[in-house]
Amino acid sequence: MPVHPAMSSRFPLLEGVPSMQALMEDPQYARVRDELGAHPGYQVPDVRVLADAAPGPHGPVPVRVYDDVDGDDASGTRPCLVWMHGGAFIAGDLDMPEADWFSRELARRAGAVVVSVDYRLCNDGVHYPVPHDDVVAAARWARDNASGLGIDPARVSLGGASAGANLAAGAALKLRDADGEPPAGLIFVYGVAHSVIPPLSAEHAALMREVPALLTFPPEATSAFNVNYLGGPVSTADGYAFPALADLRGLCPTLVLNAEYDVLRASGQAFAAALAAAGVDVRQVMATSMLHGFLNLPATIGPVSDALDLIAWTLRAAITA
Repeated sequence: MPVHPAMSSRFPLLEGVPSMQALMEDPQYARVRDELGAHPGYQVPDVRVLADAAPGPHGPVPVRVYDDVDGDDASGTRPCLVWMHGGAFIAGDLDMPEADWFSRELARRAGAVVVSVDYRLCNDGVHYPVPHDDVVAAARWARDNASGLGIDPARVSLGGASAGANLAAGAALKLRDADGEPPAGLIFVYGVAHSVIPPLSAEHAALMREVPALLTFPPEATSAFNVNYLGGPVSTADGYAFPALADLRGLCPTLVLNAEYDVLRASGQAFAAALAAAGVDVRQVMATSMLHGFLNLPATIGPVSDALDLIAWTLRAAITA
């Protein structure tokens, strides 16, 4: 399918922006970021939001808890999603749409508690395993505080988008190995599972020529992000840093949700194939017409709403065996 007009209509805003990192970080492109993120007709769901923190090995990990049920009505049987935003391990926060809008929508659509995690970014000398440790700590906190959150500890899933999907998968593997308690499910949305992105098929490469170069994540960009995340060459990576390197046997049921116009789809597809080969219950779905980062778009856009409904259904169905 062609690129969705909600995205393609904004391509002209990117003219003159030199790189994805500049778009995310450079103050001179703040107006571009604002215009790209402006969706004045969308009303986010009004749900209960509470700030808290999970204890972690590098200090408290701020979390934001989203709940569409009043505390007195919480049954203790509901599912929970521990959610990580994206941002190439260097950007993003709890206020970005991929964190805040997403969490509000999921709390409403799934009847679930969503714990959005403000993991430490890889800036100013921070590198792996610090963000990974933060996410593991947040997942353990949600499981251990199930009663206070009004959730079933056997229904705690992990999920994330882009870099956040990587962190969610790495944390799911750590919980499997260190605790003997993998999460109920894993939701891996347009994520990066590989330290080096697998080659694109000819068909996929042709699709990517329809997207501005700035949004295509060329190899030098993904390499720079991954090296910065690791704090060293990709040859130092382990399976918790890049889950495609791990022994995937015994991992929890997993939803891999890719975007059609996304270089990282190659990583998601290869990760899904590796999960299936390891005997993991995995479902792979492609959001047609969508680019990387589409969960930053409003839920009034059809493919975004469909993706949210799929994630909500998956979350409701997940339970630890």
